[in-house]
Formats: sequence, C-alpha cells, structure tokens
Amino acid sequence: MAYAVGSEPGSAAAPLAELKIVVAGGFGVGKTTMVATLSEIAPLTTEEVLTDAGRGIDDLTGVANKTTTTVAMDFGRITFADPPHPMILFLFGTPGQERFWFAWSDLSYGAVGAVVLADTRRLGDSFAAVSYFEQLQTPFVVAINEFDGAYRYTPDEVRQALELDPGVPVLTCDVRERASATTVLIRLVEHSLRRRPHLTSGALV
Repeated sequence: MAYAVGSEPGSAAAPLAELKIVVAGGFGVGKTTMVATLSEIAPLTTEEVLTDAGRGIDDLTGVANKTTTTVAMDFGRITFADPPHPMILFLFGTPGQERFWFAWSDLSYGAVGAVVLADTRRLGDSFAAVSYFEQLQTPFVVAINEFDGAYRYTPDEVRQALELDPGVPVLTCDVRERASATTVLIRLVEHSLRRRPHLTSGALV
C-alpha cells in the first residue's frame, strides 16, 4: 500500500476519511517528537518544564537529560492523499506519567488505532499502554524507538517481553526521522483496516 504524504486536504479525487490516531507510551519515550516529526501543521504541544513538584514521582531512569514533559496532549495532522484509501490522520499524543493517565480516556475516545512507543531501556513502561488498548480492543502497533546508545533488541524479543498477541505488529523506528515515523503510521493504518475494513467509509473523528 503506497501513499503520498503531505498533500493539502481535499486535493484527492476521492473524499478523505478523517481518522483519529493515538500515540501512547511511557514517560520520555518520544511521543511529542513523533507527533512533531509527522505533523504537516505546526503541532500543538502542552510541554511544561519539569520541576521539584515531580521529584520522587516522575521516574527519570534512562531519561535523566529530559527537562520537559507533556501534561495534557500533543496534537498534529498528516494527510495521505493517494487512493485507494485517501485519509487525514489526526494524531493525539498522550501524557506519559501515571499522574496524568486520567487524560487517556478522552484522548482515546473514537480512535481507530494507536501507536505504542517502546524504549528498550525502560520496556516495563510500555505495559500500561499495551494493557489499556488491549482492554479497549483498539488496534495498535508497538514501535520500538531506537535511542542512541540503547541496546538493540529484535521485534520478536520485544514481543515476547511484552507478551503481545501474535497479530500485533512490532517494528523498529527512529521517530526523529519522518520516513521512519511515517512507516509506523502506515503499518498501523493497514493493521486497523484489516481489523475494521469499514474505516474509510467516512469521517470518524
């Protein structure tokens, strides 16, 4: 399945379906970066500077250099204009810390799929997002964001560690690179279409 990325909405001959996608995962895993990398518009972010208020609450293991955090959501948009399934994806990034998980319910409402970003340095942080979307029965993929200097595990090793269903796609990526992040979205859309073939029938957001 091939897509032309970044065309103006409405430029395709066929009507564009509007689909909501959630980008989730643990604290510092790269959600804000992924939304910013993909978005064809200036992304909306709710990043705040980490303060002493989070001391003893936010686990900075493996992300000691992180100075900001998402407190509500990130938002972006990307257009796939080519047939057979022209669509606009609205991207909603969730906050990662447990104290902000109350926002996940609203952000996930109506989503047709989710990207669960994983950091192999803190793989246990992925369990909450995996369990959440499994319970919602929302199609999702696990994308291993390969940080510089982190040990490289294979997708199969990560699948086993997270006890994923065999049908859940697992792939590696670098969310700083647009082509890599776009591949993750395409895999998610393909996975969602297999699960829910009616998704392109209209606007679903």
